[in-house]
Amino acid sequence: MRSLRLAAVAAVALALSACTTTSPKLAAAPAPAASVTVSSQFGDVTLPAEPQAALGMYTTDVDILIALGYPLAKEQPIRGDSGYTTFPSFFPQEALQGVTPFANYPDYNYEKILAASPDFILNGLGYDEKTHERLKEIAPTYSVNAFDGRSWMEHFKETAEALGRTQQYEAWMTTYRARVAEVKAAIGDKAKDTVVAPVGYWDGKVSSSCYSGVECQAFADLGLTVFPGAKKDNGDGVSLSGENLGQLSDIDIAFVIIGVGETGEKEFATMMDTLGRNKVWAALPFVKNNRIQTYEMEMTYGSPSGQLAFLDVIEKAFADA
Repeated sequence: MRSLRLAAVAAVALALSACTTTSPKLAAAPAPAASVTVSSQFGDVTLPAEPQAALGMYTTDVDILIALGYPLAKEQPIRGDSGYTTFPSFFPQEALQGVTPFANYPDYNYEKILAASPDFILNGLGYDEKTHERLKEIAPTYSVNAFDGRSWMEHFKETAEALGRTQQYEAWMTTYRARVAEVKAAIGDKAKDTVVAPVGYWDGKVSSSCYSGVECQAFADLGLTVFPGAKKDNGDGVSLSGENLGQLSDIDIAFVIIGVGETGEKEFATMMDTLGRNKVWAALPFVKNNRIQTYEMEMTYGSPSGQLAFLDVIEKAFADA
């Protein structure tokens, strides 16, 4: 009997052992996709899911990459004119530590882009398909025409959605809304009955327009009164010859771009000297009252840091009033 019991115990143990060794293991979690396919204005493009060396084709693209949480390639483009030799002063400097700038506008430097060894390129200069074709030979490229007259913030949102970075976009929007509230409170009653506008000078004419949306978006978010001429023709605004500058007489504070360094200051001084010879310009209220507020040129082209920095410019303009 004892031998039968031992045999029975052994049989049960053997059966349990067999069940243990043949039971299926839990399925492992799938590995993250190495690449993703997204739609762009030039068709579907396949991009790395988690690039480690992203490059922005234009300066604003670099700032957008930072805001969306992309690790940067160790060399990045900047403007090569209006005094720029490094990144705009309002860019997040910590994120740019160890990153070397190189001039890539108005002339594109494809050799330097190649040498930067990017694994992903964000190209906001998508108005030229030839540029996109050149860039995609270097690295997977997502192109968008960020200068088509629409607000840069619309493009920013759409780019974040296409690239699966909506969480980062929403985080930035939260920061932006909080800063708008702070500046609005700081301005207070000073905004009452004050008309503001972007004012520029190009090719012998004075303009006021909403262009990429930076200035007019900030004005609107703060509840400021914007010069109606700047909003004409869907933000293309007005471009005025010397004898017609009286149309700007309702503007109380004019916001005018300036380049950087000695070059930027010289360009600005030359512009003001030229305009100062025009009696109509000299008679404008914002000129007579010294209510011209300058701001760094790169802000006007639209990027996350630029939009926030322009809020600082507005706050200063009203603080100095």
